[in-house]
Amino acid sequence: MAETAVFARAAVAAPHHLAAEAGRDVLVQGGDAIEAMVAMAATISVVYPHNVSIGGDGFWLIREPGGRVRAIEACGWAGAGASIAAYRALGLDAVPLRGPKAALTVPGAIGGWMLALGLSRARGGRLPLPILLEDAVRRARNGYAVSASEARFDPRRDPDLMTAPGFTEAFLIDGKPAEAGATRQAPRLGDTLEHIARAGLDDFYRGDVARELAADLERVGSPIARDDLALYRAQWREPLSLRLKNATLANTPAPTQGLASLMLLGLYERLAPRRPEGFAHAHALIEAAKRAMAIRDQACVDFAQVTHDFAALLSAASLDREAAKIDMRRAAPWPLPPDKGGTVWMGAIDADGLVVSFIQSVYMDYGSGCVLPRTGVLLQNRGAAFSLDPKSRNPLIPGRRPYHTLNPPLAAFDDGRVLAYGSKGADGQPQFQAQIFTRIAAGEDLEAALAAPRHFFTRALGEPEATVKLEEAYDDAVASALAAAGHAIERKSAAERDLFGHAGALMRSPRGEIAAAHDPRADGGAAGI
Repeated sequence: MAETAVFARAAVAAPHHLAAEAGRDVLVQGGDAIEAMVAMAATISVVYPHNVSIGGDGFWLIREPGGRVRAIEACGWAGAGASIAAYRALGLDAVPLRGPKAALTVPGAIGGWMLALGLSRARGGRLPLPILLEDAVRRARNGYAVSASEARFDPRRDPDLMTAPGFTEAFLIDGKPAEAGATRQAPRLGDTLEHIARAGLDDFYRGDVARELAADLERVGSPIARDDLALYRAQWREPLSLRLKNATLANTPAPTQGLASLMLLGLYERLAPRRPEGFAHAHALIEAAKRAMAIRDQACVDFAQVTHDFAALLSAASLDREAAKIDMRRAAPWPLPPDKGGTVWMGAIDADGLVVSFIQSVYMDYGSGCVLPRTGVLLQNRGAAFSLDPKSRNPLIPGRRPYHTLNPPLAAFDDGRVLAYGSKGADGQPQFQAQIFTRIAAGEDLEAALAAPRHFFTRALGEPEATVKLEEAYDDAVASALAAAGHAIERKSAAERDLFGHAGALMRSPRGEIAAAHDPRADGGAAGI
């Protein structure tokens, strides 16, 4: 087990080592945590394309040294041509998972970079945009080594992905899936990044890049129009908050599942397992996840369409009621009976104590699979979260934002420590966060908490029922106890480790030292000064 790295002044953590290096280089040049994160987000959008792209969405939590926490929603809405009637007219019963009709939401990520850098500038941030994006531009043009994580995904298993416009040209090498270590270039993407570095990020939505994006979107048959790009703005949101016994947690509001992540930990605390290991720990987390996800599925919609009182759902009385419904001896059925009545997480902390918890994604591996030829931008498929049922909680309507699994957490402990942590993993994000947080809160080393075998309760696409998926190294005695309690158990091999997230964590002590670590399941690590 590697020891957690500790840095004297500032640190970053990312699922790809080149992104971590880009962030550290910005810190060395006097940049703050926000500037470091933008550099990391740009680089990882080049070198980790199966998980992230500037054609995706992102969310930020930013904690200022005085304790104020801000949230950025950089989530794009459905294009003007994306309506239930239009998709039904094509004979579709659901939004496609791949291809141009899956690429139906405006990419919001760069809008989030713009808002965050505005705050950085207001606080004295001074590094110019060309400096922040220069590493990403260089990697795109000169080439980068394909990561082990990307090489574990075989796109040939998904024919719709292979036929998406621009996919094979962008990501296959000599007509075959790239092997780990093979060199790949993305010259068009490099040109786009260099252009917005000089012209400004706003150009992506309202300038030359926007014009090229719109032309290609029309050409491939996406329902996003130039006006959709021109109207888009990321938004500041008030973060959600939850008080635990020894810490205050923060996360992002709807349309993310930040509510579920906070509820899960609030319920877990009330179930009071004695230690973060064994049957009681795993069972409590799984059952709390069921409760949190059931409420999430009703409450987490476009921010403008929210009808639930999130503060009330996170209140002590509400959490007490939900916790009382959990049987600590038996698994509840799923879906719960009605009551009566690949994504990247990255973190950065600078010498002033500015803390960033950041998450950005294209949703499924490689998103829609569509790579626009003039700009090299890979488009997300987050719009697959919409329903073609007008009576659903998340119906496809032009201008509406889809439900998001993305959520970047933060925790401020009463003893003065501040923790930025998170993971990729769709429904697994709240579950992986909780497994990691409960271990760290109990005093476990960051590296150990991240490396510990994980479980994941979900019903994956195409599976007949929800199961508790266990990593290969998961304790046999705990697995047997979970099965005896009624949980459907499914063991996963080491080759399937990416199912259990790529997590990371940074902890700032009251003295200003920063412990930082990233998941051994990924291709990254921590770096700092």
